[in-house]
Amino acid sequence: ELCFRVPTRSPAEQPQKHYGITSAISLAPPRDIDHQYTQKLCDAMKPFGVFEDEEELNHRLAVLGKLNNFVKEWIAEISELKNLPPSAISCVGGKIFTFGSYRLGVHTKGLSGVVLAPMLLCESACWREHLSRGSGQQSAAAVEDAFVPVIKFKFDGIEIDLLFARLALQSIPDNLDLRGDSILRNLDIRCIRSLNGCRVTDEILYLVPNKENFRLTLRAIKLWAKRRGIYSNMLGFLGGVSWAMLVARTCQLYPNAVAATLVHKFFLVFSKWEWPNPVLLKQPEESNLNLPVWDPRVNPSDRYHLMPIITPAYPQQNSTYNVSTSTRTIMSEEFKYGLSVTDEILQGKAEWSKLFEPPSFFQKYKHYIVLTASASTEENHLEWIGLVESKIRVLVGNLERNEYITLAHVNPQSFPGSKENRNENDFVSMWFIGIIFKKVENAESVNIDLTYDIQSFTDTVYRQANNINMLKDGMKIEATHVKKKQLHQYLPPELVQKKKRVSLWSLSHTHTHTHTQSVTVCVVFNRSSRLSLQSIAELNRSSNGGNPKRMSLDNSHLDTSRDTDSGTPFSSPTSEPSKPVSDMDDR
Repeated sequence: ELCFRVPTRSPAEQPQKHYGITSAISLAPPRDIDHQYTQKLCDAMKPFGVFEDEEELNHRLAVLGKLNNFVKEWIAEISELKNLPPSAISCVGGKIFTFGSYRLGVHTKGLSGVVLAPMLLCESACWREHLSRGSGQQSAAAVEDAFVPVIKFKFDGIEIDLLFARLALQSIPDNLDLRGDSILRNLDIRCIRSLNGCRVTDEILYLVPNKENFRLTLRAIKLWAKRRGIYSNMLGFLGGVSWAMLVARTCQLYPNAVAATLVHKFFLVFSKWEWPNPVLLKQPEESNLNLPVWDPRVNPSDRYHLMPIITPAYPQQNSTYNVSTSTRTIMSEEFKYGLSVTDEILQGKAEWSKLFEPPSFFQKYKHYIVLTASASTEENHLEWIGLVESKIRVLVGNLERNEYITLAHVNPQSFPGSKENRNENDFVSMWFIGIIFKKVENAESVNIDLTYDIQSFTDTVYRQANNINMLKDGMKIEATHVKKKQLHQYLPPELVQKKKRVSLWSLSHTHTHTHTQSVTVCVVFNRSSRLSLQSIAELNRSSNGGNPKRMSLDNSHLDTSRDTDSGTPFSSPTSEPSKPVSDMDDR
């Protein structure tokens, strides 16, 4: 299969080129043993379905070809309505440019692209109608009020996300190069955002020394990140484009290495990286387009980014602005653990499968907060959990600022609500946040009140739902504190009873934030009346409409919905006052 080819060309056959903002750490060519380890890496990834076979590849190409034909037909129709001569109509063009995992060549399912149209088109509104008429898709959903407007639909069994951009060109040739900054001239901000994904993806591929080695390494790192629960831009971890840039930087530092070596060097480099020093694939270039870019010298807010990974295409942005103190701590620990495992693998002491073993999240912490999102219908539930998921990092931030909390670790995977913990007719999803409390000196018991942290989170969610007219009867979010031994009330036995493997690494590399205090921790939620639509409206007026929109070119659509693990969230306080949770000892 094409996916399993291991590049064997000798570096001596390739002209050596300087990549990145520094010189390479090593130019050493791969040894025979490195190729053998790379083949074993491929074999270990195969059961996880990360490679696409020839039939799937051809099907995806056929779908993309059909969609491109729809684009050209649509633009031709508009051209006729505008009375363009036949000679001009035949040349006006139009095309879908892919981005994200598909364009990088590491896709497994789904497809993301941007429809590029010439300046004669005024808007994308009629594109959805034409798409439904031409392709027979009645389920195309337009999200026009999103930061980057997108149309989501399924075509021939493949999930598609399409953005739209109108360029300041008379025609759109098939060989159009989007890398030049001049393509952005005279475009509105929404079109610039839509183009950003393609431009960043193209620039990443241009800046790596060997695309095949890069792609295989990226497949491995993405699989590892998903298996370890740290793949979610929305929840404050990293999304697809951020992982791609870290892998690309590793490839620049070791330009002649093959995938097995690059995976090991990836963990070596980023387990020792001194954040918040930014990761850059190239020096940011100046432009006279005056678009907002990431620059801590100019923008004070950029100085507070914890783990900056800067996109290489103008306008340069930080793709990891969602990262929090907790998520950076968790990812840093995972980098160190990945280094220890790959050390063992390359020493012949372990197999690659060990790298992809999931963590024991439900054995790792003594305390958890269970977030529950529920709605009375399936349609409302899907809409509701999408909103709550996008706000969970607000709760994590609130918890991090609590003086008694060291770390808040949200599990990106959501779980269906158990029958015992929901109404019979409700649709329920749950999220779990592991909590580590600070050690309190000279105290036998500590009462920790999380009322404000929870209430401000629920206020944010309900306010946003009200602002976009989403809030419906039956939509609720709830928070419950549980100890590890109570998790069996919410989760299936195989998750909570899994025995954690003890390795030499875990014995010698205990979490620096883990403590052994023997004190009673009593977590209290003082629950007020459930928020009503009227009280939400009052809350809105008093806060002047909630949080202001970002003024920078936010990179939210570089990490598409394909890259974010789906999950669920959280509920407003009940009318009954809660009792302090008993038996909260931290032993």
